[in-house]
Amino acid sequence: MNRPESGKLAQADLKLETLVTVGGRNPHAHHGYVNTPVYHASTLLYQTAEDYLRGRGRYSYGRRGTPTSEALETAIQEIEGPACAGVALLPSGLAAISTALLSALKSGDHLLVSDSAYGPTRKFCDSTLTRFGVSTTYYDPLIGKDIARLMRPNTAAVFCEAPGSLTFEMQDIPAIAEVAHARGAVVLADNTWASPLYCRALEKGVDLSIQSGTKYIGGHSDLMLGTVSANQKTVQRLKDTAYGMGLCVGPDDMNLGLRGLRTLAVRLARHHQSGLTVAKWFEQRPEVLKVLHPALPSHPGHAIWKRDYTGACGLFTIVLKPIPEKAVMAFLNGLSLYGIGASWGGFESLAIPFDVDDYRTATKFQPGGPSIRFHIGLEDTGDLIADLERGFAAMAAVR
Repeated sequence: MNRPESGKLAQADLKLETLVTVGGRNPHAHHGYVNTPVYHASTLLYQTAEDYLRGRGRYSYGRRGTPTSEALETAIQEIEGPACAGVALLPSGLAAISTALLSALKSGDHLLVSDSAYGPTRKFCDSTLTRFGVSTTYYDPLIGKDIARLMRPNTAAVFCEAPGSLTFEMQDIPAIAEVAHARGAVVLADNTWASPLYCRALEKGVDLSIQSGTKYIGGHSDLMLGTVSANQKTVQRLKDTAYGMGLCVGPDDMNLGLRGLRTLAVRLARHHQSGLTVAKWFEQRPEVLKVLHPALPSHPGHAIWKRDYTGACGLFTIVLKPIPEKAVMAFLNGLSLYGIGASWGGFESLAIPFDVDDYRTATKFQPGGPSIRFHIGLEDTGDLIADLERGFAAMAAVR
């Protein structure tokens, strides 16, 4: 908390729950105020012409950083751990993905991407990267060390996402990273589901760890934010790419990110517990074929989750036993406490139906029935379960 040196604790001695509370804060640099002020800034004035010419000073221009951005970057870097050499703040989760990929690739390179990755990630690879001369191959998310057979002489990067978007496959990222690094490739991972609180991806072999801060860092469904945490090998190219593209985050969104970060640990703990409670309840329902939640022992990737993660969030998928589409719609439309919306990570519960058959290319997702992704929010789980019972009653009436 930046008291006199004699009173400071080493960051390595602090638990993550403490780091999210104190990280990046320096109250006594701001007249004792607990929160870093919000700097709405573009132009910065120098004391003298000599200072300007020689670039003297901590800051140079609003897009290059302010005390507000520095506070958020520092806090995230401390949460990521000693392997993190720097953080880039971007205006959305997709901007974080695209900027990280561009920092790792050049024309003529080959990229490997998990077949279970976030849909807009694929669209960026298949459109923008293709136009820039980068080829993409999608791979089975369960491939592990066998990814070696897909590596080419020009494979420059491997993109992972665990668990997989919508379908929740768990990837053996340490095994993938070992193979990729042996071939000189950079490893990127979308770590939004777990956040660095529950998985320090850089310590698992990832070079660029990506989060949609829109989700759990924000936590209130009211900001757009992306972050990329880099190790020493990749940090300079990441920073240069973000700066060269003119990307920056608005000061009010950075402030909301800082505000959300302070309660991230307690919110994630609640999402973890409530998500498991509802997921276990779904497992007992006769209408449900299976539940895709990595923290459940029934999940095929549970052993990897248990090895590499210390917690889970509120996001998972259920697969219903085969029923007509109108029955699925009746179930969803019969819910009152679950919003129908594509994002997640906020305080509210959500549910969406989905089908990935139209875009997966390396693997076939064959769930055996209609699939619905749920985000379990901060509502009382008893109320959430009672609402689900009403949804199942509406479904039964249509069937």
